[in-house]
Amino acid sequence: MKGSLSEALGLRAREMISLTGAGGKTTLMFRLARELSLKGKKVITTTTTKILKPSRDESLHLFVSGDETRMRDFVDHHLGTYGHITLAKEEVGGEKLRGISPELADSLWNLYDIDVLIIEADGASGRPVKAPREEEPVIPSNTTLVAAVLGMDGVGKELNDQNVFQANRVSKLTGIPEDEKMTEEGMALLMTHPEGLFKGAPNSSRLAVFLNKVDIPDGVAKAKKITRNIFEKKDVKIERVILGQLKTEPPVVEVIFL
Repeated sequence: MKGSLSEALGLRAREMISLTGAGGKTTLMFRLARELSLKGKKVITTTTTKILKPSRDESLHLFVSGDETRMRDFVDHHLGTYGHITLAKEEVGGEKLRGISPELADSLWNLYDIDVLIIEADGASGRPVKAPREEEPVIPSNTTLVAAVLGMDGVGKELNDQNVFQANRVSKLTGIPEDEKMTEEGMALLMTHPEGLFKGAPNSSRLAVFLNKVDIPDGVAKAKKITRNIFEKKDVKIERVILGQLKTEPPVVEVIFL
């Protein structure tokens, strides 16, 4: 299928996917879940950090409980019927959801017949660029695919806390001084640096980059420059870079294999 997210990501029959980075993780999670559930797959979406509460268009079936036994029972009894469910531990301030522990994600994966478990494993407060804090990302150990997201609208933005999540950490990882403009080289370093967006990925997991918002002016050119910089780091095991536009059609513009 042209523009298929599942094909672009190279999904196998069963996957636990952890999403890191900024600039489109939540949109990617729910858009991919919808695509997969329409194909008859049994899909769970959740987070190990916090996300905005999904709309009914994003996820029709949301279960929120701090009781892990009740959550397991809900998955056991309803996943097969509903096809796609979203799980969270509690509501925060009426608009956000606090997610489940990585250990619970691993337990659900091992216990139940889930085709795809998609986890937002990182937070960015809606900004297009970020570097992880000490305790981030929160990636479950059974993760089979880590997809790191960055928004092309971050290129050329001044490196400050208004435009970038954890601007001081981004500065340390990329070498770009705070208040200077973010570059394609800097974006690539966030992907390839040991303390970057793939930090904590299980050794057995596959790694993919999703460069979102390539539909902005010069977005494809910026994304390809980032890809070239990633490719030059021969020691990084990233297998593909996806150029995408998650809020338009088709969501996938190009897939570049490294």
